[in-house]
Amino acid sequence: MDRLRIDKWLWAARFFKTRSLASQAVDGGRVRLNGERAKPSKEIRVGDRLEVHIGEFAWLVDVLALSDRRGPAEAARTLYQEDQASRAQREAQVAERRLCHNPGADLKGRPTKRDRRLIHRFTNET
Repeated sequence: MDRLRIDKWLWAARFFKTRSLASQAVDGGRVRLNGERAKPSKEIRVGDRLEVHIGEFAWLVDVLALSDRRGPAEAARTLYQEDQASRAQREAQVAERRLCHNPGADLKGRPTKRDRRLIHRFTNET
């Protein structure tokens, strides 16, 4: 095979969990093929360059091989090669995210009876 639909390749390369999510991402403009917006039915070839944005992360990859079957992660990594600058930027974002404290992570749900007493004492309620 020398060509493959872009949404099918993104699914096989494990960028998206389902093919429909890959198709929605391409429709939404979060995937660029050789610097241009593409449709999910656009066919890609070996040597094409993809820019994939998922959440706050961005991948800049070169297509090395085509596969229409979703396999293990090790096999999926052989389908593309990520740009070094892209990888460094993504790893810096991950490291920065780990340093930030999420205040909502400490909450465990509803307040206990003791917590409610402390809240009432703090707000001067009886």
